[in-house]
Amino acid sequence: MEHQQSLKEVAKVFFKLGCIGFGGPAVHIAMMETEVVSKRGWMSKEHFLDLVGATSLIPGPNSTEMTMHCGYEQAGWKGLIVAGACFILPAVLITAAFAWAYQQYGALPEVAPFIYGIKPAIIAVIVALMISLGRRALKTVELGVIGAIAAALVLYGVNEIYVLFGAGLAGILLQVARQGKSALNSVTPLVLVSGWKLFWIFLKTGAILYGSGYVLFAFLDAQLVSTGLLTKQQLVDAIAVGQFTPGPVFSSATFIGWQIAGWPGAIAATTGIFLPSFLFVAFLNPLIPRLRRSKILSVFLDTVNMAAIAIILAVCVEMGRVAITDWRTTLIALAGFAAILLFPRLNTAFIVLGGALSGYLLSFL
Repeated sequence: MEHQQSLKEVAKVFFKLGCIGFGGPAVHIAMMETEVVSKRGWMSKEHFLDLVGATSLIPGPNSTEMTMHCGYEQAGWKGLIVAGACFILPAVLITAAFAWAYQQYGALPEVAPFIYGIKPAIIAVIVALMISLGRRALKTVELGVIGAIAAALVLYGVNEIYVLFGAGLAGILLQVARQGKSALNSVTPLVLVSGWKLFWIFLKTGAILYGSGYVLFAFLDAQLVSTGLLTKQQLVDAIAVGQFTPGPVFSSATFIGWQIAGWPGAIAATTGIFLPSFLFVAFLNPLIPRLRRSKILSVFLDTVNMAAIAIILAVCVEMGRVAITDWRTTLIALAGFAAILLFPRLNTAFIVLGGALSGYLLSFL
Protein backbone atom coordinates (compact mmCIF):
# COMPACT_ATOMS: atom_id res chain seq x y z
CA MET A 1 0.00 0.00 0.00
CA GLU A 2 2.80 2.39 0.94
CA HIS A 3 4.59 1.56 -2.33
CA GLN A 4 1.40 2.38 -4.26
CA GLN A 5 1.18 5.73 -2.48
CA SER A 6 4.80 6.45 -3.41
CA LEU A 7 4.07 5.69 -7.07
CA LYS A 8 0.99 7.93 -7.02
CA GLU A 9 3.03 10.74 -5.47
CA VAL A 10 5.77 10.28 -8.07
CA ALA A 11 3.18 10.39 -10.87
CA LYS A 12 1.51 13.50 -9.42
CA VAL A 13 4.76 15.44 -8.97
CA PHE A 14 6.24 14.74 -12.39
CA PHE A 15 3.01 15.09 -14.34
CA LYS A 16 2.65 18.54 -12.78
CA LEU A 17 6.24 19.43 -13.68
CA GLY A 18 5.63 18.15 -17.20
CA CYS A 19 2.66 20.52 -17.52
CA ILE A 20 4.33 23.66 -16.12
CA GLY A 21 8.04 23.08 -16.79
CA PHE A 22 8.76 25.84 -19.29
CA GLY A 23 12.31 26.96 -19.98
CA GLY A 24 14.63 24.04 -20.56
CA PRO A 25 16.76 21.68 -18.41
CA ALA A 26 18.16 24.23 -15.95
CA VAL A 27 14.75 25.47 -14.86
CA HIS A 28 13.31 21.91 -14.84
CA ILE A 29 16.07 20.86 -12.42
CA ALA A 30 15.40 23.93 -10.26
CA MET A 31 11.71 23.00 -10.05
CA MET A 32 12.60 19.39 -9.23
CA GLU A 33 14.91 20.47 -6.43
CA THR A 34 12.06 22.48 -4.93
CA GLU A 35 9.55 19.61 -5.24
CA VAL A 36 11.57 16.55 -4.24
CA VAL A 37 14.17 18.01 -1.85
CA SER A 38 12.82 21.18 -0.25
CA LYS A 39 9.11 20.28 -0.09
CA ARG A 40 9.08 16.48 0.16
CA GLY A 41 12.50 15.51 1.49
CA TRP A 42 12.87 12.47 -0.78
CA MET A 43 16.66 12.90 -0.66
CA SER A 44 19.34 15.24 0.64
CA LYS A 45 20.56 18.21 -1.39
CA GLU A 46 23.96 16.53 -1.56
CA HIS A 47 22.52 13.39 -3.17
CA PHE A 48 20.38 15.46 -5.54
CA LEU A 49 23.55 17.27 -6.59
CA ASP A 50 25.29 13.91 -7.17
CA LEU A 51 22.43 12.92 -9.48
CA VAL A 52 22.74 16.21 -11.40
CA GLY A 53 26.47 15.64 -11.87
CA ALA A 54 26.10 12.00 -12.89
CA THR A 55 23.25 12.77 -15.30
CA SER A 56 25.39 15.41 -17.01
CA LEU A 57 27.85 12.67 -18.02
CA ILE A 58 25.38 10.59 -20.05
CA PRO A 59 23.67 11.36 -23.37
CA GLY A 60 20.04 12.35 -23.65
CA PRO A 61 17.76 15.02 -22.16
CA ASN A 62 19.28 15.71 -18.73
CA SER A 63 16.20 17.05 -16.97
CA THR A 64 14.11 14.09 -18.18
CA GLU A 65 16.79 11.73 -16.88
CA MET A 66 16.74 13.59 -13.55
CA THR A 67 13.01 12.87 -13.21
CA MET A 68 13.82 9.17 -13.67
CA HIS A 69 16.54 9.30 -11.02
CA CYS A 70 14.17 10.98 -8.57
CA GLY A 71 11.42 8.46 -9.31
CA TYR A 72 13.86 5.58 -8.77
CA GLU A 73 14.98 7.02 -5.43
CA GLN A 74 11.39 7.24 -4.19
CA ALA A 75 9.76 4.12 -5.67
CA GLY A 76 12.38 1.88 -7.32
CA TRP A 77 12.37 0.89 -11.00
CA LYS A 78 8.59 1.39 -11.24
CA GLY A 79 9.11 4.94 -9.99
CA LEU A 80 11.78 5.46 -12.66
CA ILE A 81 9.33 4.51 -15.42
CA VAL A 82 6.38 6.41 -13.94
CA ALA A 83 8.38 9.60 -13.31
CA GLY A 84 9.89 9.66 -16.80
CA ALA A 85 6.60 8.84 -18.54
CA CYS A 86 4.58 11.39 -16.56
CA PHE A 87 7.11 14.16 -17.24
CA ILE A 88 7.30 13.37 -20.96
CA LEU A 89 3.56 12.78 -21.59
CA PRO A 90 2.23 16.39 -21.31
CA ALA A 91 4.95 17.71 -23.65
CA VAL A 92 4.27 14.96 -26.17
CA LEU A 93 0.49 15.55 -26.15
CA ILE A 94 0.84 19.34 -26.44
CA THR A 95 3.44 18.99 -29.18
CA ALA A 96 1.23 16.48 -31.02
CA ALA A 97 -1.61 19.03 -30.95
CA PHE A 98 0.72 21.68 -32.42
CA ALA A 99 1.92 19.16 -35.01
CA TRP A 100 -1.66 18.43 -36.11
CA ALA A 101 -2.52 22.15 -36.29
CA TYR A 102 0.68 22.88 -38.20
CA GLN A 103 -0.09 20.15 -40.71
CA GLN A 104 -3.61 21.52 -41.15
CA TYR A 105 -2.87 25.25 -41.25
CA GLY A 106 0.86 25.48 -42.01
CA ALA A 107 1.72 27.95 -39.23
CA LEU A 108 2.39 28.16 -35.49
CA PRO A 109 0.37 30.35 -33.07
CA GLU A 110 1.75 33.70 -31.92
CA VAL A 111 3.43 33.12 -28.55
CA ALA A 112 6.19 35.76 -28.62
CA PRO A 113 4.69 38.08 -25.91
CA PHE A 114 4.51 35.19 -23.43
CA ILE A 115 8.03 33.90 -24.22
CA TYR A 116 9.28 37.50 -23.81
CA GLY A 117 8.25 37.36 -20.14
CA ILE A 118 9.03 33.70 -19.47
CA LYS A 119 12.72 34.01 -20.35
CA PRO A 120 13.73 36.62 -17.71
CA ALA A 121 11.61 34.84 -15.08
CA ILE A 122 13.52 31.64 -15.86
CA ILE A 123 16.81 33.47 -15.24
CA ALA A 124 15.62 34.23 -11.69
CA VAL A 125 14.71 30.57 -11.09
CA ILE A 126 18.09 29.33 -12.36
CA VAL A 127 20.04 31.84 -10.24
CA ALA A 128 18.14 30.65 -7.16
CA LEU A 129 19.01 27.03 -8.03
CA MET A 130 22.70 27.93 -8.40
CA ILE A 131 22.75 29.57 -4.97
CA SER A 132 21.01 26.56 -3.38
CA LEU A 133 23.14 23.82 -4.96
CA GLY A 134 26.32 25.87 -5.27
CA ARG A 135 26.69 26.14 -1.49
CA ARG A 136 26.95 22.35 -1.28
CA ALA A 137 29.05 21.90 -4.40
CA LEU A 138 31.69 24.42 -3.28
CA LYS A 139 33.48 22.23 -0.73
CA THR A 140 37.06 23.47 -1.27
CA VAL A 141 38.92 26.37 -2.84
CA GLU A 142 40.21 24.02 -5.56
CA LEU A 143 36.63 23.11 -6.54
CA GLY A 144 35.81 26.81 -6.77
CA VAL A 145 38.76 27.40 -9.10
CA ILE A 146 37.85 24.41 -11.27
CA GLY A 147 34.24 25.62 -11.39
CA ALA A 148 35.31 29.11 -12.49
CA ILE A 149 37.53 27.66 -15.22
CA ALA A 150 34.71 25.34 -16.34
CA ALA A 151 32.25 28.24 -16.63
CA ALA A 152 34.78 30.30 -18.60
CA LEU A 153 35.48 27.41 -21.00
CA VAL A 154 31.77 26.83 -21.70
CA LEU A 155 31.22 30.55 -22.28
CA TYR A 156 34.20 30.48 -24.64
CA GLY A 157 32.46 27.73 -26.62
CA VAL A 158 34.14 24.50 -25.45
CA ASN A 159 31.84 21.46 -25.59
CA GLU A 160 30.11 20.87 -22.22
CA ILE A 161 30.88 17.16 -22.07
CA TYR A 162 34.62 17.80 -22.54
CA VAL A 163 34.44 20.33 -19.71
CA LEU A 164 32.66 17.88 -17.39
CA PHE A 165 35.04 14.98 -17.96
CA GLY A 166 38.04 17.31 -17.95
CA ALA A 167 36.98 18.77 -14.60
CA GLY A 168 36.51 15.29 -13.14
CA LEU A 169 39.97 14.25 -14.33
CA ALA A 170 41.49 17.43 -12.87
CA GLY A 171 39.88 16.61 -9.52
CA ILE A 172 41.34 13.10 -9.57
CA LEU A 173 44.82 14.39 -10.46
CA LEU A 174 44.71 16.89 -7.59
CA GLN A 175 43.66 14.10 -5.20
CA VAL A 176 46.48 11.84 -6.43
CA ALA A 177 48.97 14.69 -6.07
CA ARG A 178 47.86 15.18 -2.46
CA GLN A 179 47.73 11.52 -1.42
CA GLY A 180 50.04 9.73 -3.86
CA LYS A 181 49.56 6.07 -4.76
CA SER A 182 47.29 5.41 -1.78
CA ALA A 183 44.55 7.38 -3.54
CA LEU A 184 44.58 5.02 -6.53
CA ASN A 185 44.07 1.98 -4.31
CA SER A 186 40.59 3.21 -3.41
CA VAL A 187 39.24 2.93 -6.97
CA THR A 188 36.49 0.35 -7.29
CA PRO A 189 36.62 -1.37 -10.69
CA LEU A 190 33.51 -0.31 -12.64
CA VAL A 191 32.71 -1.61 -16.13
CA LEU A 192 30.38 0.74 -18.03
CA VAL A 193 29.31 -1.26 -20.30
CA SER A 194 8.77 4.45 -42.48
CA GLY A 195 8.10 3.87 -38.55
CA TRP A 196 11.09 1.63 -38.08
CA LYS A 197 13.35 4.02 -39.95
CA LEU A 198 12.14 6.96 -37.86
CA PHE A 199 12.46 4.89 -34.68
CA TRP A 200 16.05 3.98 -35.57
CA ILE A 201 17.02 7.59 -36.42
CA PHE A 202 15.64 8.92 -33.14
CA LEU A 203 16.95 5.97 -31.11
CA LYS A 204 20.46 6.85 -32.34
CA THR A 205 19.81 10.50 -31.50
CA GLY A 206 18.69 9.75 -27.94
CA ALA A 207 21.58 7.34 -27.42
CA ILE A 208 24.46 9.61 -28.45
CA LEU A 209 23.29 13.23 -28.24
CA TYR A 210 24.70 15.55 -25.61
CA GLY A 211 23.70 19.18 -25.27
CA SER A 212 20.77 21.50 -25.88
CA GLY A 213 18.04 21.85 -28.46
CA TYR A 214 20.53 23.60 -30.72
CA VAL A 215 22.69 20.46 -30.84
CA LEU A 216 19.52 18.47 -31.57
CA PHE A 217 18.81 20.88 -34.45
CA ALA A 218 22.25 20.29 -36.01
CA PHE A 219 22.01 16.51 -35.63
CA LEU A 220 18.52 16.23 -37.12
CA ASP A 221 19.44 18.62 -39.92
CA ALA A 222 22.05 16.10 -41.05
CA GLN A 223 19.79 13.07 -40.49
CA LEU A 224 16.50 14.37 -41.91
CA VAL A 225 16.81 17.60 -43.90
CA SER A 226 19.83 16.59 -45.97
CA THR A 227 18.14 13.28 -46.82
CA GLY A 228 14.91 14.98 -47.94
CA LEU A 229 12.63 13.57 -45.22
CA LEU A 230 11.96 17.02 -43.76
CA THR A 231 12.26 20.63 -44.92
CA LYS A 232 14.52 23.09 -43.13
CA GLN A 233 11.50 25.22 -42.16
CA GLN A 234 9.71 22.22 -40.65
CA LEU A 235 12.80 21.44 -38.57
CA VAL A 236 13.09 25.07 -37.38
CA ASP A 237 9.41 25.07 -36.40
CA ALA A 238 9.77 21.68 -34.66
CA ILE A 239 12.62 22.96 -32.46
CA ALA A 240 10.62 26.15 -31.76
CA VAL A 241 7.66 24.06 -30.54
CA GLY A 242 9.99 22.07 -28.28
CA GLN A 243 11.35 25.33 -26.83
CA PHE A 244 8.05 27.07 -26.04
CA THR A 245 6.04 24.08 -24.80
CA PRO A 246 6.57 22.75 -21.24
CA GLY A 247 8.64 19.66 -20.53
CA PRO A 248 11.63 18.32 -22.46
CA VAL A 249 12.82 20.03 -25.68
CA PHE A 250 13.23 16.53 -27.14
CA SER A 251 9.44 16.47 -27.57
CA SER A 252 10.30 18.12 -30.91
CA ALA A 253 10.66 14.50 -32.06
CA THR A 254 6.87 14.10 -31.77
CA PHE A 255 6.33 17.09 -34.06
CA ILE A 256 8.85 15.84 -36.62
CA GLY A 257 7.53 12.28 -36.63
CA TRP A 258 4.00 13.61 -37.19
CA GLN A 259 5.07 15.71 -40.19
CA ILE A 260 6.82 12.74 -41.81
CA ALA A 261 4.40 9.88 -41.12
CA GLY A 262 1.39 11.08 -39.13
CA TRP A 263 0.61 9.72 -35.69
CA PRO A 264 2.49 6.40 -36.23
CA GLY A 265 5.59 8.47 -37.07
CA ALA A 266 5.04 10.61 -33.96
CA ILE A 267 4.89 7.51 -31.75
CA ALA A 268 7.97 5.94 -33.38
CA ALA A 269 10.07 9.11 -33.11
CA THR A 270 9.00 9.84 -29.52
CA THR A 271 9.66 6.28 -28.35
CA GLY A 272 13.02 6.18 -30.10
CA ILE A 273 14.42 9.42 -28.69
CA PHE A 274 13.39 8.81 -25.06
CA LEU A 275 13.98 5.04 -24.72
CA PRO A 276 17.79 5.28 -24.25
CA SER A 277 17.34 7.63 -21.27
CA PHE A 278 15.29 5.04 -19.36
CA LEU A 279 18.00 2.44 -19.98
CA PHE A 280 20.92 4.76 -19.11
CA VAL A 281 19.34 5.87 -15.82
CA ALA A 282 18.36 2.31 -14.81
CA PHE A 283 22.02 1.33 -15.26
CA LEU A 284 23.60 4.45 -13.74
CA ASN A 285 21.52 5.06 -10.61
CA PRO A 286 22.67 2.02 -8.59
CA LEU A 287 26.33 2.91 -9.35
CA ILE A 288 26.22 6.37 -7.76
CA PRO A 289 26.47 5.15 -4.12
CA ARG A 290 29.50 3.04 -5.15
CA LEU A 291 31.13 6.15 -6.60
CA ARG A 292 30.64 7.87 -3.26
CA ARG A 293 32.18 4.95 -1.32
CA SER A 294 35.36 5.10 -3.39
CA LYS A 295 37.51 7.99 -2.16
CA ILE A 296 38.98 8.96 -5.49
CA LEU A 297 35.75 8.46 -7.49
CA SER A 298 33.98 10.53 -4.86
CA VAL A 299 36.45 13.33 -5.68
CA PHE A 300 35.62 12.83 -9.37
CA LEU A 301 31.90 13.19 -8.60
CA ASP A 302 32.48 16.28 -6.42
CA THR A 303 34.41 17.94 -9.23
CA VAL A 304 31.84 17.01 -11.86
CA ASN A 305 29.12 18.42 -9.58
CA MET A 306 30.99 21.72 -9.34
CA ALA A 307 31.47 21.77 -13.11
CA ALA A 308 27.74 21.06 -13.62
CA ILE A 309 26.88 24.09 -11.48
CA ALA A 310 29.41 26.14 -13.46
CA ILE A 311 27.77 25.04 -16.72
CA ILE A 312 24.38 26.11 -15.35
CA LEU A 313 26.00 29.50 -14.61
CA ALA A 314 27.30 29.69 -18.20
CA VAL A 315 23.84 28.76 -19.55
CA CYS A 316 22.33 31.46 -17.33
CA VAL A 317 24.76 34.09 -18.66
CA GLU A 318 24.06 33.12 -22.27
CA MET A 319 20.31 33.12 -21.68
CA GLY A 320 20.57 36.45 -19.88
CA ARG A 321 22.19 38.09 -22.90
CA VAL A 322 19.20 37.12 -25.01
CA ALA A 323 16.41 37.37 -22.43
CA ILE A 324 17.25 40.56 -20.49
CA THR A 325 17.36 43.26 -23.14
CA ASP A 326 15.36 46.23 -21.76
CA TRP A 327 13.75 47.67 -18.62
CA ARG A 328 10.72 45.36 -18.88
CA THR A 329 12.71 42.13 -18.92
CA THR A 330 15.05 43.48 -16.22
CA LEU A 331 12.01 44.23 -14.04
CA ILE A 332 10.56 40.74 -14.58
CA ALA A 333 13.90 39.06 -13.71
CA LEU A 334 14.39 41.15 -10.54
CA ALA A 335 10.78 40.67 -9.44
CA GLY A 336 11.07 36.91 -9.94
CA PHE A 337 14.29 36.68 -7.95
CA ALA A 338 12.85 38.85 -5.15
CA ALA A 339 9.76 36.61 -4.98
CA ILE A 340 11.95 33.51 -4.61
CA LEU A 341 13.99 35.15 -1.81
CA LEU A 342 10.92 36.43 0.04
CA PHE A 343 8.84 33.26 -0.40
CA PRO A 344 11.32 30.35 -0.55
CA ARG A 345 8.55 27.72 -0.48
CA LEU A 346 6.64 29.32 -3.36
CA ASN A 347 6.31 26.92 -6.29
CA THR A 348 8.65 28.09 -9.04
CA ALA A 349 5.87 27.43 -11.57
CA PHE A 350 4.17 30.60 -10.32
CA ILE A 351 7.37 32.55 -11.04
CA VAL A 352 7.43 31.26 -14.62
CA LEU A 353 3.69 31.77 -15.20
CA GLY A 354 3.91 35.21 -13.58
CA GLY A 355 6.72 36.05 -15.98
CA ALA A 356 4.61 34.94 -18.96
CA LEU A 357 1.66 37.10 -17.86
CA SER A 358 3.92 40.07 -17.09
CA GLY A 359 5.60 39.76 -20.48
CA TYR A 360 2.23 39.77 -22.20
CA LEU A 361 0.96 42.82 -20.26
CA LEU A 362 4.21 44.81 -20.47
CA SER A 363 4.50 44.19 -24.21
CA PHE A 364 1.66 46.72 -24.64
CA LEU A 365 3.70 49.51 -22.95
